[in-house]
Amino acid sequence: MSTHENSVLEVYQVLHTMPEVGFQEHKTAAYLAEELKAAGFSVKTGLGGTGVVGTLDSGKPGPVVMLRADMDALSHTVDGAEKIVHSCGHDAHSAMVLTAAKILKQAGIPCGQLKILFQPAEEKLTGALSVIEAGALEGVDIIFGIHLRPIQEARTGQATPALYHGASYIVEAAIEGLTAHGARPHLGVNAIDAAAAVVNAVNAIRINPVVPCTVKTTKLQAGGATLNAIPDLAEMAFDLRAQQNDVMDELIAKVTKAVENAAVSVGAKGTVKVKGGVPAAEYNDSMVATARSAINSVLGPVGVLAPIVSPGGEDFHFFVKKYPRLKAGYIGLGCDLKPGLHHPAMSFDLSALPNGVKILVEVVNRAYKE
Repeated sequence: MSTHENSVLEVYQVLHTMPEVGFQEHKTAAYLAEELKAAGFSVKTGLGGTGVVGTLDSGKPGPVVMLRADMDALSHTVDGAEKIVHSCGHDAHSAMVLTAAKILKQAGIPCGQLKILFQPAEEKLTGALSVIEAGALEGVDIIFGIHLRPIQEARTGQATPALYHGASYIVEAAIEGLTAHGARPHLGVNAIDAAAAVVNAVNAIRINPVVPCTVKTTKLQAGGATLNAIPDLAEMAFDLRAQQNDVMDELIAKVTKAVENAAVSVGAKGTVKVKGGVPAAEYNDSMVATARSAINSVLGPVGVLAPIVSPGGEDFHFFVKKYPRLKAGYIGLGCDLKPGLHHPAMSFDLSALPNGVKILVEVVNRAYKE
């Protein structure tokens, strides 16, 4: 596989030089689509904006297996200027999946179909929904994703067969009081007082501690240029995290009640809006086992890590939420990545990429035997 090992590094270098933010991955998508066509895949482009799907049909009945990679980069302010950087490794993900696709095409698949999805806008947490709406997941039975992991979680030569992202949602709240002169506060309802009560109420929320979850106030704006007036409006936002979807539902419900009841306690009105977010990971046990055996075959027993739990979010998990019958798995690849994901100076050990390719090829080959 030495030729393909060189290939994944070459593809990575190409993608690394053309970072594009979510839904603007035009050069990236065009390059990946052309590479898939040249390899012998039938290709559809423009799915959900800039999404690409390649299909390889064996001509024999069997499962439809999909490999998914995200494509988008992030915008950072570096030395006072905006710079687009692949600081989350999506260029590496696409390089590994494309190279694995070429190997699998060359070797041939035993039955069914192999689909390759290059997804836009994961960082916006809406790219998965966009390709779902475009029908990219129709008929898919099994899907796998892969993501580089920071050095604190995994080293080069290691990988986890299951990276359990948490549910992550943003809730916004508007607190309506009643304006009045600062000399006559009894005639008004201070939205800041109500917001303070809301913060305390949200901080007092209790959920079963067996399941990791958090809620934090991340925005509080109130008052204006007139400093001797009682403010009648406060705007708030909360970051919610939970490792299970049912716990996230409970957390959203309790935040809603906390906002409404705390605001009423001082005579104000609180209204809540769930701005958006992503669900928690839900993997198929057999796919986790398949990933574990694939990692073991490539890295050996010492390279197989236990499942990793992360409070970070991933829109990959909308796939299972939309298609509950879908068998999903998600691999975390060690690569000595530092100082961390989403840092503009993020770097990692490139020698890990061929390992990722080999694992993906093994995963697909084993998936057809399920």
